[in-house]
Amino acid sequence: MSLCQETCRAIEDLHNLQGGTLIVGASQTTGTYLLPRMIGLFREKYPDVAVQLHVHSTRRTAWSVANGQIDLAIVGGEVPPELQDALTIQPYIEDELALITHPSHPFAKLETIQKEDLYKLEFIALDSQSTIRKVIDQVLTRSDIDPRGLKIEMELNSIEAIKNTVQAGLGAAFVSTSAIEKELEMKVLHRIIIEDVVVKRMLSVIVNHHRYQSKASEAFSRDILPLFTSQNWTLNTHNFSSNTAKKSLNIEILTPASDFEEPQYPEP
Repeated sequence: MSLCQETCRAIEDLHNLQGGTLIVGASQTTGTYLLPRMIGLFREKYPDVAVQLHVHSTRRTAWSVANGQIDLAIVGGEVPPELQDALTIQPYIEDELALITHPSHPFAKLETIQKEDLYKLEFIALDSQSTIRKVIDQVLTRSDIDPRGLKIEMELNSIEAIKNTVQAGLGAAFVSTSAIEKELEMKVLHRIIIEDVVVKRMLSVIVNHHRYQSKASEAFSRDILPLFTSQNWTLNTHNFSSNTAKKSLNIEILTPASDFEEPQYPEP
């Protein structure tokens, strides 16, 4: 973002949140399932502020924050090492990745399964280079489970595709709990508990304090982020109704382009 653009945003802020724009970034799963809820609550409180949501990989999102194209972001992957000194990276909330199957699966009748039972499942997974897949492999390895011994029947490129495939009874998968609330409530998916194994990852908030911080960004950090801390996560997840979403999600969502070149970021 140029100095001229930052100046224009500062002038917009003089109206004290009676207008202006909030630009939020997120990695794929977070941007699809968590950020719309947050933005919905923000829009209820500040209906005159326009909101843009940029959904990209953690790497691309971090570069956009570094260059002032995004006010703040919530990501689940590792920020590129070359940006870690320039950005403020704050651990935020834990995102649990649940094991799911079709409700008719034999394991669905059990209260828990043993970690060795994972070798008996046929898995639907994201690509091996994806952030979530790496987290799953790391946690399983620490629990004395060799990820290389799991049967990966299919690799798909989206969480929605994975959920639909599991609903069709074609395998099991690890999916963020934020992505399966509706399906669990409708009983079209079943969550399986693994004894002594919990798969989690830490989501982080990233900002660039070398850039201008808009009043909208400050308000989002002050009023919305605390509502979704771990102790309030379930409460706020269920209180955000579909009616709220329809009424308040007047947002522009920007998804990744296929050919991305990282912008040049000057040393701070």
